[in-house]
Amino acid sequence: MTISEELRAQILRYHHVEQWPIGTISRQLSVHHTTVKRVLAETGIPKKKILVQGSIIEPFIPFILEKLEQYPKLTAKRLYNMVKERGYPGGDDHFRHLISLYRQRPPAEAFLRLTTLPGEQAQVDWGSFGTITIGKAKRSLVAFVMILSYSRRIYLQFYLNQRMENFLRGHEGAFLAFNGLPRVLLYDNLRSAVLERQGSIIRFNPSLLSFAAHYRFEPRPVAVARGNEKGRVERAIRFIRDNFFAARTYNDIDDLNAQAKIWCETVVMDKPCPEDKTKTVREVFIQEQPRLLALPDNPYSCNEIETVSVGKTPYIRFDLNDYSVPHTEVQKRLTVNATLDKVMILDGQKIVATHQRSYDKSAQIENPEHIKALVKQKQKASLHRGQNFLTNAVPCAYDFLKQAVERGYVLKSITKQLMELFDNYGAEDLKEAMQQALDKNSPHPNTVRKCLQILRDKRKQKVTIQSTYASNPKIQSSRIKSDRLSDYETLTSKIQQEEKS
Repeated sequence: MTISEELRAQILRYHHVEQWPIGTISRQLSVHHTTVKRVLAETGIPKKKILVQGSIIEPFIPFILEKLEQYPKLTAKRLYNMVKERGYPGGDDHFRHLISLYRQRPPAEAFLRLTTLPGEQAQVDWGSFGTITIGKAKRSLVAFVMILSYSRRIYLQFYLNQRMENFLRGHEGAFLAFNGLPRVLLYDNLRSAVLERQGSIIRFNPSLLSFAAHYRFEPRPVAVARGNEKGRVERAIRFIRDNFFAARTYNDIDDLNAQAKIWCETVVMDKPCPEDKTKTVREVFIQEQPRLLALPDNPYSCNEIETVSVGKTPYIRFDLNDYSVPHTEVQKRLTVNATLDKVMILDGQKIVATHQRSYDKSAQIENPEHIKALVKQKQKASLHRGQNFLTNAVPCAYDFLKQAVERGYVLKSITKQLMELFDNYGAEDLKEAMQQALDKNSPHPNTVRKCLQILRDKRKQKVTIQSTYASNPKIQSSRIKSDRLSDYETLTSKIQQEEKS
Protein backbone atom coordinates (compact mmCIF):
# COMPACT_ATOMS: atom_id res chain seq x y z
CA MET A 1 0.00 0.00 0.00
CA THR A 2 1.44 3.37 -1.06
CA ILE A 3 0.82 6.22 1.41
CA SER A 4 1.27 9.97 1.07
CA GLU A 5 4.22 11.87 2.49
CA GLU A 6 1.83 13.77 4.77
CA LEU A 7 0.55 10.51 6.31
CA ARG A 8 4.12 9.23 6.69
CA ALA A 9 5.09 12.40 8.55
CA GLN A 10 2.09 12.06 10.87
CA ILE A 11 3.02 8.46 11.75
CA LEU A 12 6.60 9.45 12.58
CA ARG A 13 5.51 12.47 14.65
CA TYR A 14 2.98 10.51 16.69
CA HIS A 15 5.56 7.81 17.38
CA HIS A 16 8.59 9.96 18.23
CA VAL A 17 6.96 13.09 19.71
CA GLU A 18 3.68 11.90 21.18
CA GLN A 19 5.08 8.47 22.08
CA TRP A 20 1.94 6.75 20.82
CA PRO A 21 2.05 2.97 20.43
CA ILE A 22 1.49 1.39 17.02
CA GLY A 23 -2.10 0.36 17.76
CA THR A 24 -3.10 3.91 18.75
CA ILE A 25 -1.52 5.39 15.62
CA SER A 26 -3.31 2.80 13.49
CA ARG A 27 -6.73 3.59 14.97
CA GLN A 28 -6.34 7.37 14.90
CA LEU A 29 -5.13 7.51 11.27
CA SER A 30 -7.40 4.66 10.03
CA VAL A 31 -4.51 2.66 8.54
CA HIS A 32 -3.52 -0.96 9.10
CA HIS A 33 -1.03 -1.61 11.85
CA THR A 34 1.33 -3.31 9.40
CA THR A 35 1.49 -0.04 7.43
CA VAL A 36 2.58 1.79 10.59
CA LYS A 37 5.22 -0.87 11.31
CA ARG A 38 6.53 -0.65 7.74
CA VAL A 39 6.90 3.14 7.93
CA LEU A 40 8.77 2.87 11.22
CA ALA A 41 10.99 0.07 9.88
CA GLU A 42 11.89 2.17 6.81
CA THR A 43 13.21 4.90 9.12
CA GLY A 44 15.52 2.45 10.90
CA ILE A 45 13.37 1.41 13.86
CA PRO A 46 13.76 -2.42 14.17
CA LYS A 47 10.80 -4.71 14.69
CA LYS A 48 10.49 -5.52 18.37
CA LYS A 49 11.04 -9.18 19.15
CA ILE A 50 12.17 -9.10 22.78
CA LEU A 51 9.39 -8.44 25.20
CA VAL A 52 9.61 -5.92 28.02
CA GLN A 53 11.11 -7.00 31.27
CA GLY A 54 8.79 -8.70 33.63
CA SER A 55 7.20 -11.02 31.03
CA ILE A 56 6.53 -14.51 32.39
CA ILE A 57 8.40 -16.06 29.44
CA GLU A 58 11.61 -14.07 30.04
CA PRO A 59 13.27 -16.65 32.37
CA PHE A 60 12.71 -19.37 29.77
CA ILE A 61 14.04 -17.45 26.73
CA PRO A 62 17.63 -18.85 26.93
CA PHE A 63 16.24 -22.40 27.12
CA ILE A 64 13.87 -21.77 24.17
CA LEU A 65 16.58 -20.24 21.98
CA GLU A 66 18.91 -23.15 22.74
CA LYS A 67 16.31 -25.73 21.75
CA LEU A 68 15.32 -23.85 18.59
CA GLU A 69 18.95 -23.70 17.56
CA GLN A 70 19.36 -27.46 18.09
CA TYR A 71 15.95 -28.38 16.61
CA PRO A 72 14.77 -25.65 14.21
CA LYS A 73 11.59 -27.60 13.32
CA LEU A 74 10.54 -28.23 16.93
CA THR A 75 6.84 -27.40 17.23
CA ALA A 76 5.48 -24.74 19.58
CA LYS A 77 3.29 -27.39 21.22
CA ARG A 78 6.32 -29.52 22.12
CA LEU A 79 8.22 -26.46 23.38
CA TYR A 80 5.23 -25.48 25.51
CA ASN A 81 5.14 -28.92 27.16
CA MET A 82 8.88 -28.71 27.85
CA VAL A 83 8.75 -25.25 29.50
CA LYS A 84 5.53 -26.23 31.31
CA GLU A 85 7.46 -29.05 32.99
CA ARG A 86 10.04 -26.44 33.98
CA GLY A 87 7.49 -24.17 35.68
CA TYR A 88 6.10 -21.91 32.92
CA PRO A 89 2.70 -20.67 34.21
CA GLY A 90 1.21 -19.24 30.98
CA GLY A 91 -1.26 -20.68 28.51
CA ASP A 92 -0.43 -22.48 25.28
CA ASP A 93 -2.23 -20.06 22.91
CA HIS A 94 -0.23 -17.01 23.92
CA PHE A 95 2.96 -19.08 24.13
CA ARG A 96 2.57 -20.08 20.46
CA HIS A 97 2.47 -16.41 19.52
CA LEU A 98 5.57 -15.66 21.57
CA ILE A 99 7.52 -18.51 19.98
CA SER A 100 6.82 -17.07 16.53
CA LEU A 101 8.83 -13.98 17.56
CA TYR A 102 11.94 -16.01 18.37
CA ARG A 103 11.86 -18.71 15.72
CA GLN A 104 14.34 -18.17 12.90
CA ARG A 105 12.63 -17.64 9.55
CA PRO A 106 14.08 -19.44 6.52
CA PRO A 107 15.47 -17.03 3.95
CA ALA A 108 13.28 -16.35 0.94
CA GLU A 109 14.12 -18.68 -1.92
CA ALA A 110 14.61 -17.37 -5.44
CA PHE A 111 13.70 -19.46 -8.47
CA LEU A 112 15.06 -19.49 -11.98
CA ARG A 113 12.60 -19.10 -14.83
CA LEU A 114 12.47 -22.48 -16.57
CA THR A 115 12.56 -22.56 -20.35
CA THR A 116 12.14 -25.61 -22.58
CA LEU A 117 12.78 -26.45 -26.19
CA PRO A 118 9.96 -27.21 -28.65
CA GLY A 119 8.69 -30.76 -28.28
CA GLU A 120 10.88 -31.37 -25.25
CA GLN A 121 8.48 -31.46 -22.28
CA ALA A 122 4.87 -31.61 -21.13
CA GLN A 123 3.46 -31.47 -17.61
CA VAL A 124 0.69 -33.74 -16.33
CA ASP A 125 -1.62 -33.67 -13.33
CA TRP A 126 -5.11 -34.41 -12.02
CA GLY A 127 -7.54 -31.69 -10.93
CA SER A 128 -10.51 -32.26 -8.63
CA PHE A 129 -13.84 -30.68 -9.67
CA GLY A 130 -16.28 -31.93 -7.02
CA THR A 131 -18.83 -34.67 -7.69
CA ILE A 132 -21.43 -35.61 -10.29
CA THR A 133 -24.66 -37.54 -9.66
CA ILE A 134 -25.53 -40.39 -12.05
CA GLY A 135 -28.74 -42.16 -11.05
CA LYS A 136 -28.23 -43.31 -7.48
CA ALA A 137 -24.45 -42.88 -7.60
CA LYS A 138 -22.47 -39.83 -6.56
CA ARG A 139 -19.12 -40.06 -8.33
CA SER A 140 -16.00 -37.92 -8.23
CA LEU A 141 -15.46 -35.57 -11.14
CA VAL A 142 -11.75 -35.24 -11.95
CA ALA A 143 -9.92 -33.65 -14.86
CA PHE A 144 -6.86 -35.05 -16.58
CA VAL A 145 -4.72 -32.13 -17.76
CA MET A 146 -1.62 -32.17 -19.97
CA ILE A 147 0.07 -28.98 -21.14
CA LEU A 148 2.96 -28.65 -23.59
CA SER A 149 5.60 -26.59 -21.80
CA TYR A 150 6.74 -24.72 -24.91
CA SER A 151 3.54 -23.80 -26.77
CA ARG A 152 1.22 -24.07 -23.71
CA ARG A 153 -1.37 -26.06 -25.62
CA ILE A 154 -3.75 -27.72 -23.12
CA TYR A 155 -5.45 -31.10 -23.32
CA LEU A 156 -8.42 -31.53 -20.97
CA GLN A 157 -10.54 -34.63 -20.34
CA PHE A 158 -12.93 -35.32 -17.45
CA TYR A 159 -13.27 -38.75 -15.82
CA LEU A 160 -15.21 -40.27 -12.92
CA ASN A 161 -12.18 -41.52 -10.99
CA GLN A 162 -8.39 -41.41 -10.95
CA ARG A 163 -7.84 -45.07 -11.75
CA MET A 164 -4.65 -45.97 -13.59
CA GLU A 165 -6.62 -46.91 -16.70
CA ASN A 166 -8.14 -43.41 -16.91
CA PHE A 167 -4.69 -41.91 -16.29
CA LEU A 168 -3.34 -43.77 -19.34
CA ARG A 169 -6.46 -43.00 -21.39
CA GLY A 170 -5.83 -39.32 -20.72
CA HIS A 171 -2.28 -39.67 -22.06
CA GLU A 172 -3.48 -41.39 -25.21
CA GLY A 173 -6.16 -38.77 -25.80
CA ALA A 174 -3.56 -35.99 -25.44
CA PHE A 175 -1.12 -37.73 -27.81
CA LEU A 176 -3.84 -38.08 -30.43
CA ALA A 177 -4.91 -34.44 -29.99
CA PHE A 178 -1.28 -33.27 -30.37
CA ASN A 179 -0.60 -35.82 -33.15
CA GLY A 180 2.61 -36.65 -31.31
CA LEU A 181 4.16 -36.57 -27.86
CA PRO A 182 7.04 -34.80 -26.10
CA ARG A 183 10.23 -36.52 -25.02
CA VAL A 184 9.74 -35.90 -21.28
CA LEU A 185 6.55 -35.95 -19.21
CA LEU A 186 6.78 -34.22 -15.85
CA TYR A 187 4.68 -35.52 -12.94
CA ASP A 188 4.01 -34.67 -9.35
CA ASN A 189 4.62 -37.55 -6.94
CA LEU A 190 1.09 -38.87 -7.45
CA ARG A 191 0.33 -42.56 -6.93
CA SER A 192 -0.34 -43.17 -10.62
CA ALA A 193 3.29 -42.26 -11.39
CA VAL A 194 5.38 -42.94 -8.26
CA LEU A 195 4.67 -45.83 -5.89
CA GLU A 196 7.53 -45.14 -3.47
CA ARG A 197 10.29 -42.58 -3.06
CA GLN A 198 13.27 -42.36 -0.75
CA GLY A 199 15.26 -39.26 -1.64
CA SER A 200 16.49 -39.68 -5.19
CA ILE A 201 15.55 -43.39 -5.26
CA ILE A 202 12.22 -43.73 -7.06
CA ARG A 203 10.02 -46.78 -7.68
CA PHE A 204 7.75 -45.97 -10.59
CA ASN A 205 4.32 -47.43 -11.15
CA PRO A 206 4.99 -50.45 -13.41
CA SER A 207 1.92 -49.70 -15.53
CA LEU A 208 3.27 -46.23 -16.31
CA LEU A 209 6.70 -47.66 -17.15
CA SER A 210 5.13 -50.14 -19.56
CA PHE A 211 3.10 -47.34 -21.13
CA ALA A 212 6.19 -45.10 -21.39
CA ALA A 213 8.17 -47.90 -23.03
CA HIS A 214 5.43 -48.32 -25.64
CA TYR A 215 5.39 -44.61 -26.53
CA ARG A 216 9.12 -44.07 -25.84
CA PHE A 217 8.93 -41.04 -23.54
CA GLU A 218 10.71 -40.41 -20.24
CA PRO A 219 8.53 -40.13 -17.12
CA ARG A 220 10.15 -37.68 -14.74
CA PRO A 221 8.77 -36.82 -11.27
CA VAL A 222 9.51 -33.44 -9.72
CA ALA A 223 11.27 -33.13 -6.40
CA VAL A 224 9.21 -33.59 -3.25
CA ALA A 225 7.32 -30.43 -2.22
CA ARG A 226 8.51 -28.64 -5.36
CA GLY A 227 5.28 -27.67 -7.05
CA ASN A 228 7.07 -24.77 -8.78
CA GLU A 229 8.83 -27.31 -11.01
CA LYS A 230 5.49 -28.06 -12.68
CA GLY A 231 3.96 -24.62 -12.33
CA ARG A 232 2.65 -24.63 -15.89
CA VAL A 233 0.15 -27.43 -15.26
CA GLU A 234 -0.76 -25.98 -11.85
CA ARG A 235 -1.63 -22.67 -13.49
CA ALA A 236 -3.43 -24.49 -16.30
CA ILE A 237 -5.72 -26.25 -13.79
CA ARG A 238 -6.43 -22.93 -12.09
CA PHE A 239 -7.15 -21.39 -15.51
CA ILE A 240 -9.54 -24.27 -16.32
CA ARG A 241 -11.29 -23.91 -12.98
CA ASP A 242 -11.81 -20.13 -13.35
CA ASN A 243 -12.33 -19.72 -17.10
CA PHE A 244 -13.97 -22.98 -18.20
CA PHE A 245 -15.65 -24.83 -15.33
CA ALA A 246 -17.00 -21.89 -13.31
CA ALA A 247 -20.79 -21.43 -13.80
CA ARG A 248 -20.83 -24.02 -16.61
CA THR A 249 -23.91 -26.18 -17.16
CA TYR A 250 -23.83 -29.63 -18.76
CA ASN A 251 -26.11 -32.64 -19.11
CA ASP A 252 -23.61 -35.41 -18.40
CA ILE A 253 -19.90 -36.09 -18.53
CA ASP A 254 -19.99 -36.70 -22.29
CA ASP A 255 -21.52 -33.26 -22.80
CA LEU A 256 -18.92 -31.75 -20.46
CA ASN A 257 -16.06 -33.36 -22.39
CA ALA A 258 -17.52 -32.19 -25.70
CA GLN A 259 -17.59 -28.63 -24.38
CA ALA A 260 -14.04 -29.00 -23.01
CA LYS A 261 -12.76 -30.12 -26.42
CA ILE A 262 -14.29 -27.09 -28.14
CA TRP A 263 -12.89 -24.78 -25.44
CA CYS A 264 -9.36 -26.22 -25.79
CA GLU A 265 -9.45 -25.88 -29.59
CA THR A 266 -10.75 -22.30 -29.57
CA VAL A 267 -10.26 -20.24 -26.39
CA VAL A 268 -6.98 -21.86 -25.33
CA MET A 269 -5.48 -21.97 -28.84
CA ASP A 270 -6.36 -18.33 -29.56
CA LYS A 271 -4.98 -16.76 -26.39
CA PRO A 272 -1.49 -15.20 -26.39
CA CYS A 273 1.41 -17.53 -25.67
CA PRO A 274 3.13 -16.53 -22.38
CA GLU A 275 6.58 -17.09 -23.91
CA ASP A 276 5.89 -14.79 -26.88
CA LYS A 277 2.82 -12.61 -26.48
CA THR A 278 3.03 -11.47 -30.10
CA LYS A 279 1.91 -14.97 -31.11
CA THR A 280 -1.04 -17.14 -30.14
CA VAL A 281 -0.80 -20.62 -28.66
CA ARG A 282 -2.02 -21.93 -32.02
CA GLU A 283 0.83 -20.29 -33.93
CA VAL A 284 3.49 -21.49 -31.48
CA PHE A 285 2.04 -25.03 -31.48
CA ILE A 286 2.30 -25.14 -35.28
CA GLN A 287 6.03 -24.49 -34.82
CA GLU A 288 6.32 -27.10 -32.04
CA GLN A 289 4.28 -29.94 -33.55
CA PRO A 290 6.96 -31.16 -36.02
CA ARG A 291 9.36 -31.51 -33.06
CA LEU A 292 7.08 -33.97 -31.25
CA LEU A 293 7.80 -37.71 -31.31
CA ALA A 294 5.76 -39.71 -33.80
CA LEU A 295 3.02 -42.00 -32.51
CA PRO A 296 3.55 -45.77 -32.75
CA ASP A 297 1.47 -47.75 -35.23
CA ASN A 298 -0.34 -49.86 -32.63
CA PRO A 299 -2.24 -48.26 -29.70
CA TYR A 300 -1.72 -49.27 -26.08
CA SER A 301 -4.55 -51.16 -24.38
CA CYS A 302 -5.99 -49.06 -21.54
CA ASN A 303 -8.88 -51.41 -20.74
CA GLU A 304 -9.76 -52.18 -17.14
CA ILE A 305 -9.01 -55.83 -16.36
CA GLU A 306 -10.55 -57.29 -13.20
CA THR A 307 -11.22 -60.78 -11.89
CA VAL A 308 -14.77 -61.26 -10.56
CA SER A 309 -16.75 -64.07 -8.96
CA VAL A 310 -20.21 -65.33 -9.90
CA GLY A 311 -22.35 -66.45 -6.98
CA LYS A 312 -25.57 -68.46 -7.03
CA THR A 313 -27.33 -65.86 -9.17
CA PRO A 314 -26.11 -65.23 -12.75
CA TYR A 315 -24.60 -61.79 -12.11
CA ILE A 316 -21.14 -60.33 -11.61
CA ARG A 317 -20.45 -57.13 -9.66
CA PHE A 318 -18.30 -54.51 -11.40
CA ASP A 319 -17.94 -50.82 -10.57
CA LEU A 320 -20.99 -50.70 -8.23
CA ASN A 321 -23.37 -52.45 -10.66
CA ASP A 322 -24.47 -56.00 -11.49
CA TYR A 323 -24.14 -57.45 -15.00
CA SER A 324 -25.86 -60.66 -16.10
CA VAL A 325 -24.07 -63.75 -17.40
CA PRO A 326 -25.45 -67.09 -18.67
CA HIS A 327 -26.72 -69.31 -15.86
CA THR A 328 -24.13 -71.90 -16.85
CA GLU A 329 -21.41 -69.58 -15.50
CA VAL A 330 -22.55 -69.53 -11.85
CA GLN A 331 -20.01 -70.39 -9.14
CA LYS A 332 -17.11 -69.47 -11.45
CA ARG A 333 -14.36 -66.87 -11.51
CA LEU A 334 -14.54 -64.75 -14.65
CA THR A 335 -12.58 -61.81 -16.07
CA VAL A 336 -13.98 -58.36 -16.85
CA ASN A 337 -12.42 -56.43 -19.72
CA ALA A 338 -14.01 -52.96 -19.70
CA THR A 339 -13.72 -49.79 -21.74
CA LEU A 340 -15.43 -46.48 -20.95
CA ASP A 341 -18.50 -47.69 -22.89
CA LYS A 342 -18.53 -51.50 -22.85
CA VAL A 343 -18.19 -54.28 -20.29
CA MET A 344 -16.99 -57.59 -21.72
CA ILE A 345 -17.02 -60.69 -19.49
CA LEU A 346 -14.73 -63.58 -20.36
CA ASP A 347 -14.26 -67.17 -19.22
CA GLY A 348 -10.65 -67.67 -20.18
CA GLN A 349 -10.50 -66.62 -23.84
CA LYS A 350 -14.23 -67.15 -24.38
CA ILE A 351 -16.54 -64.12 -24.33
CA VAL A 352 -19.62 -65.06 -22.30
CA ALA A 353 -21.38 -61.65 -22.12
CA THR A 354 -21.12 -58.08 -23.39
CA HIS A 355 -23.02 -55.13 -21.90
CA GLN A 356 -23.27 -51.38 -22.21
CA ARG A 357 -21.41 -49.90 -19.25
CA SER A 358 -23.42 -48.18 -16.53
CA TYR A 359 -22.12 -45.58 -14.06
CA ASP A 360 -25.19 -45.83 -11.85
CA LYS A 361 -25.18 -47.61 -8.49
CA SER A 362 -26.83 -50.96 -7.65
CA ALA A 363 -28.28 -51.21 -11.15
CA GLN A 364 -28.95 -54.57 -12.85
CA ILE A 365 -27.77 -54.58 -16.44
CA GLU A 366 -29.23 -57.68 -18.07
CA ASN A 367 -29.29 -59.53 -21.34
CA PRO A 368 -32.87 -60.87 -21.69
CA GLU A 369 -31.56 -64.08 -23.24
CA HIS A 370 -29.62 -64.88 -20.06
CA ILE A 371 -32.77 -64.58 -17.96
CA LYS A 372 -35.01 -66.46 -20.40
CA ALA A 373 -32.63 -69.40 -20.38
CA LEU A 374 -32.67 -69.48 -16.59
CA VAL A 375 -36.47 -69.17 -16.40
CA LYS A 376 -36.91 -72.07 -18.81
CA GLN A 377 -34.75 -74.20 -16.56
CA LYS A 378 -36.45 -73.02 -13.37
CA GLN A 379 -40.14 -72.33 -14.00
CA LYS A 380 -40.70 -71.51 -10.33
CA ALA A 381 -38.48 -68.51 -10.74
CA SER A 382 -41.03 -66.79 -13.02
CA LEU A 383 -43.03 -65.29 -10.14
CA HIS A 384 -39.97 -63.78 -8.46
CA ARG A 385 -38.67 -62.72 -11.83
CA GLY A 386 -41.89 -60.85 -12.57
CA GLN A 387 -41.85 -59.10 -9.19
CA ASN A 388 -38.20 -58.12 -9.65
CA PHE A 389 -38.88 -56.84 -13.16
CA LEU A 390 -41.83 -54.74 -12.02
CA THR A 391 -40.02 -53.18 -9.07
CA ASN A 392 -37.10 -52.22 -11.33
CA ALA A 393 -39.29 -50.88 -14.15
CA VAL A 394 -41.94 -49.17 -11.98
CA PRO A 395 -40.65 -47.62 -8.72
CA CYS A 396 -44.04 -47.73 -6.94
CA ALA A 397 -44.57 -51.45 -7.75
CA TYR A 398 -42.99 -52.52 -4.45
CA ASP A 399 -45.54 -50.57 -2.36
CA PHE A 400 -48.35 -51.73 -4.66
CA LEU A 401 -47.52 -55.43 -4.26
CA LYS A 402 -46.96 -55.03 -0.52
CA GLN A 403 -50.40 -53.48 0.02
CA ALA A 404 -52.00 -56.07 -2.26
CA VAL A 405 -50.60 -58.91 -0.12
CA GLU A 406 -51.79 -57.16 3.03
CA ARG A 407 -55.32 -57.10 1.53
CA GLY A 408 -55.14 -60.86 1.01
CA TYR A 409 -54.83 -60.86 -2.78
CA VAL A 410 -52.94 -63.70 -4.46
CA LEU A 411 -49.49 -62.36 -5.30
CA LYS A 412 -48.96 -64.66 -8.26
CA SER A 413 -52.19 -63.57 -9.93
CA ILE A 414 -51.57 -59.89 -9.22
CA THR A 415 -48.06 -60.09 -10.68
CA LYS A 416 -49.24 -61.90 -13.80
CA GLN A 417 -51.96 -59.34 -14.51
CA LEU A 418 -49.59 -56.41 -13.96
CA MET A 419 -47.05 -57.96 -16.33
CA GLU A 420 -49.76 -58.23 -19.01
CA LEU A 421 -50.67 -54.58 -18.47
CA PHE A 422 -46.98 -53.70 -18.74
CA ASP A 423 -46.78 -55.48 -22.11
CA ASN A 424 -49.90 -53.70 -23.38
CA TYR A 425 -49.40 -50.18 -22.06
CA GLY A 426 -45.68 -49.68 -21.32
CA ALA A 427 -43.76 -48.61 -18.23
CA GLU A 428 -44.66 -44.89 -18.12
CA ASP A 429 -48.44 -45.34 -18.33
CA LEU A 430 -48.36 -48.30 -15.92
CA LYS A 431 -46.36 -46.24 -13.44
CA GLU A 432 -48.92 -43.41 -13.51
CA ALA A 433 -51.90 -45.78 -13.25
CA MET A 434 -50.42 -47.77 -10.35
CA GLN A 435 -49.71 -44.55 -8.48
CA GLN A 436 -53.32 -43.47 -9.01
CA ALA A 437 -54.51 -46.84 -7.68
CA LEU A 438 -52.32 -46.39 -4.60
CA ASP A 439 -53.70 -42.88 -4.10
CA LYS A 440 -57.21 -44.37 -4.22
CA ASN A 441 -56.14 -47.01 -1.66
CA SER A 442 -57.12 -49.73 -4.14
CA PRO A 443 -54.04 -51.88 -4.94
CA HIS A 444 -55.69 -54.21 -7.47
CA PRO A 445 -55.04 -54.76 -11.20
CA ASN A 446 -58.67 -53.95 -12.03
CA THR A 447 -58.24 -50.45 -10.63
CA VAL A 448 -55.00 -50.08 -12.56
CA ARG A 449 -56.73 -51.28 -15.73
CA LYS A 450 -59.49 -48.68 -15.34
CA CYS A 451 -56.95 -45.91 -14.74
CA LEU A 452 -55.04 -46.97 -17.84
CA GLN A 453 -58.18 -46.91 -19.93
CA ILE A 454 -59.03 -43.43 -18.68
CA LEU A 455 -55.52 -42.26 -19.54
CA ARG A 456 -55.80 -43.64 -23.05
CA ASP A 457 -59.30 -42.22 -23.53
CA LYS A 458 -58.06 -38.78 -22.58
CA ARG A 459 -55.35 -39.10 -25.19
CA LYS A 460 -57.81 -40.62 -27.70
CA GLN A 461 -55.49 -43.57 -28.29
CA LYS A 462 -56.52 -47.02 -29.31
CA VAL A 463 -55.08 -49.92 -27.38
CA THR A 464 -53.79 -52.90 -29.29
CA ILE A 465 -54.18 -55.91 -27.03
CA GLN A 466 -51.43 -58.42 -27.54
CA SER A 467 -52.47 -61.77 -26.20
CA THR A 468 -49.72 -63.75 -24.58
CA TYR A 469 -51.38 -66.95 -25.84
CA ALA A 470 -51.01 -65.94 -29.47
CA SER A 471 -47.27 -66.63 -29.32
CA ASN A 472 -47.78 -70.14 -27.87
CA PRO A 473 -46.60 -72.63 -30.53
CA LYS A 474 -49.02 -75.34 -29.25
CA ILE A 475 -52.01 -73.04 -29.77
CA GLN A 476 -50.74 -71.91 -33.17
CA SER A 477 -50.40 -75.50 -34.39
CA SER A 478 -53.87 -76.57 -33.15
CA ARG A 479 -56.91 -76.62 -35.48
CA ILE A 480 -60.46 -75.60 -34.57
CA LYS A 481 -63.14 -77.93 -35.95
CA SER A 482 -66.45 -76.40 -37.05
CA ASP A 483 -69.64 -77.81 -35.46
CA ARG A 484 -72.18 -79.63 -37.65
CA LEU A 485 -75.35 -77.66 -38.53
CA SER A 486 -77.53 -80.63 -37.54
CA ASP A 487 -76.39 -80.15 -33.93
CA TYR A 488 -77.66 -76.54 -33.97
CA GLU A 489 -81.06 -77.75 -35.43
CA THR A 490 -81.46 -80.34 -32.65
CA LEU A 491 -80.61 -77.75 -30.00
CA THR A 492 -83.11 -75.24 -31.44
CA SER A 493 -85.98 -77.78 -31.48
CA LYS A 494 -85.38 -78.70 -27.82
CA ILE A 495 -85.53 -75.03 -26.80
CA GLN A 496 -88.84 -74.55 -28.66
CA GLN A 497 -90.44 -77.63 -26.98
CA GLU A 498 -89.36 -76.34 -23.54
CA GLU A 499 -90.93 -72.93 -24.22
CA LYS A 500 -94.30 -74.52 -25.28
CA SER A 501 -94.45 -76.66 -22.17
